[in-house]
Amino acid sequence: MDILGLLPQFGSVIWTLLAFVLALSVIVAIHEYGHYIVGRWSGIHAEVFSLGFGPVLFSRVDKHGTVWQFAALPFGGYVKFMGDANAASAPDGEAVREMSDADKRRTMPGAPLWARAATVAAGPIFNFALSIIVFAAVLMWRGEEADPLAVGALREMPAVQELQVGDQLLAIDGIPVPSFEDGAGFNALEQAISKSASVTYTVGRDGAELDVMGPYPYPALVTTVMPQSAALRAGLMVDDVITAIDGAPVFAFSQLKEAVETGDGAPLLLDLWNKGETRQVTLAPKRVDEPQADNTFVTQWRIGVAGGFFFEPATQPTSPLTAIKNGALQTQRVIEGSLSGMYHMVTGAISSCNLSGPIGIAQTSGAMASQGAMSFIWFIAVLSTAVGLLNLFPVPVLDGGHLVFFAYEAVTGKPPSDKVLRVFMSIGLMVILSLMLFALGNDLFCP
Repeated sequence: MDILGLLPQFGSVIWTLLAFVLALSVIVAIHEYGHYIVGRWSGIHAEVFSLGFGPVLFSRVDKHGTVWQFAALPFGGYVKFMGDANAASAPDGEAVREMSDADKRRTMPGAPLWARAATVAAGPIFNFALSIIVFAAVLMWRGEEADPLAVGALREMPAVQELQVGDQLLAIDGIPVPSFEDGAGFNALEQAISKSASVTYTVGRDGAELDVMGPYPYPALVTTVMPQSAALRAGLMVDDVITAIDGAPVFAFSQLKEAVETGDGAPLLLDLWNKGETRQVTLAPKRVDEPQADNTFVTQWRIGVAGGFFFEPATQPTSPLTAIKNGALQTQRVIEGSLSGMYHMVTGAISSCNLSGPIGIAQTSGAMASQGAMSFIWFIAVLSTAVGLLNLFPVPVLDGGHLVFFAYEAVTGKPPSDKVLRVFMSIGLMVILSLMLFALGNDLFCP
């Protein structure tokens, strides 16, 4: 066995695990802190705040009497409140009954209904808040594209390049450049431009207008490689330029898209250029269920890359209010897309292979981390929304299941008995474990 040949793969696995643990730890810490801090504000005492499970590696006791600890298995965490029988927050009825009234008030089972409901709901709410804040911060960091469209930075391309940073794009092949927010106008512009290695740009530079040559504006340039995609498995990288498909020259991303979609999954030979170096890869597109604006799905052949301009557009600052608004909208889109995807999987409209398990999520974590800090941070926000949403499902053991019990108590005036709670908790645990095993099977056996 070639041990040295395994080192790159081993390094990739370690990187993937580190990225996964980091992403999960941030999300779990925020989720559990939501439970902890709202519980404390509500008068419920937290005995243990743990990141991870199993043997304790480090712990300390704060001034409120809470044990803060790191455990050996960094795949989750929990807050154990006073009166809880275990980390799943099943009530310890016998222990609570023997407490004084003052101590009962400090327990989860003995606290008022509003305090328990607020404490449980705080975990998912903090996940959604994290997503909104992270999305907003990334949007503010990136800024928004300046209007009119101008060159902010140039990417290396295998074509004539006479544009300069700061050039304002006035026309391409004699066709005026529309406002950046005019999506339909840009689509019409793309259709009208000749698909060739070089086109003519009319630019504003230093107070003058001049014509210069440059690459096709939407080249077959890789700006993003999707996780768990054919492109990632084949080794495509950001800044790769696809110059030919099966020997036929391509100049536009739309030509790549057409070749993939009409090829019926047949392998494609791609000629790639990246910073002066060339190589070839062969890859077979994957059949992918893609969400649409109306929350339906369309099945397409995809290799898993996204493109863009051959330059980075100049940007202008985004106001905090606009960033937060767009962050909230992005969080809403993730929630709607997740619910739509689950509904369509249950109804059989799309493949159940769209459900990823821990291996798939870990692979996605590593892939996003390898594409840069901003991509990884954005992924953490997406995953945080998904975790918050999952925890609101009305399944015992999850936060949503506890909220259902609280709703029952609000209607009937009394909580379910300890025996009933134990039965439902066992059922909920079986449901969650079954779902995890199903998702793990997808990771291992789905194409």
